[in-house]
Amino acid sequence: MQRLIITGKKNLNGKIIISGSKNASLPILAATILSDKKIILRNVPLVKDVFTMVELLNFIGSKITINKLKKQIIIFPKKKLKSFTAPYRLLKTMRAGILVLGPILSRFKKAKVSLPGGCAIGARPVDLHISVLRQLGANIKIKNGYIVASASKGLKGGQINIPKVSVGATESAILSSVFTSKDTTIKNCAIEPEIINLINFLKSLGVRINIKKRIIKVYKTRESLKETNFEIMFDRIEAGTYMIAGALTAKKLIVDKINPKIIQKEINILKKMGVKIKTEKSKIIIFASNNIKKINVKTSPYPGFPTDLQAQIMVLMLKAKGQSSIQENIFENRFMHVQELNRMGASIQIKKNKAYINGGFELSGAEVMATDLRASVSLVLAGLIAKNQTTINRVYHLDRGYENLEKKLNNCNAKIVRKNA
Repeated sequence: MQRLIITGKKNLNGKIIISGSKNASLPILAATILSDKKIILRNVPLVKDVFTMVELLNFIGSKITINKLKKQIIIFPKKKLKSFTAPYRLLKTMRAGILVLGPILSRFKKAKVSLPGGCAIGARPVDLHISVLRQLGANIKIKNGYIVASASKGLKGGQINIPKVSVGATESAILSSVFTSKDTTIKNCAIEPEIINLINFLKSLGVRINIKKRIIKVYKTRESLKETNFEIMFDRIEAGTYMIAGALTAKKLIVDKINPKIIQKEINILKKMGVKIKTEKSKIIIFASNNIKKINVKTSPYPGFPTDLQAQIMVLMLKAKGQSSIQENIFENRFMHVQELNRMGASIQIKKNKAYINGGFELSGAEVMATDLRASVSLVLAGLIAKNQTTINRVYHLDRGYENLEKKLNNCNAKIVRKNA
């Protein structure tokens, strides 16, 4: 098991190129099951979750080549799968593995998928995914830790109502509706940019899809899908993470290869906190501020403030004068990093789904433990501004979603060393 050792109080200075989006790549990789044609994906992030999804697709019968130099994945899906089962050993660390359930069932009329693992940040129940498929006529049972699904006559289409806005359930609904017997209307959808990226990918295959507000209509596909060469969008959570790093401790930090319009909410909040930001066509330039202002933030579905940046913005709040707060409205157990930040000298209290952050306390390096992907990166940010050294254990969480994090930061004057524990 590896750990990171961070020497704090180093001012960042330089440019960080943002990788492709993990959260866009995973559903798009799952969608390749629907096709038997050659697919090329560009700008793919080289992170653990992507490698796990590729391993899963290989296991069920796809033939996949990864070009790490070009950051491309080339997929040659098979006309027949060698397995309809997505096993526990591949899903135990990656919740997104459940996204293969709909495509396998849709194309081959049966599927067996392990109940997933992933970050320990709340129940994240699979009930919504199961509800989506049942509304399309699937027969589903939970047996020995697996979701066993069948649709002997194929999925029927029609109307899907998602009771709670959910990115995963929306993705499942879209992926399950491509080969239904009639057109499908999906209501109360999530509209995250990663979902728009998935829709654009399916359109490049020849699928007809319309979106209006939170309603998505998928027209039944009568013909076989086309070949495609498609670019994955930038990772807006990675971009937001490095923007906050810049706000914490940068002389000048350029966050490049992004679309600032997609992360306007995050930019506006940082500006309200007193961060100096210059926006250009495909980049953002950030300068640290010694006068961070307190703020109250609520996480919510896009276009609101993303839950995946909640832990990171909390570290910036520690530099503010006065008390800030964060209300977590997406996941019920996403303050596990608070205990570790308090060990470093922070003053944060939790009441139900709200955290109160008292600014003005200098952080001191300590040995801390990552509990999930975004919590782990918040500890990295804290380590950057803490005096002395910070040691972060269980950094495998970090590797699931951040490509070359210490290399990118070290190239901008950080001092981060990875060691075997």
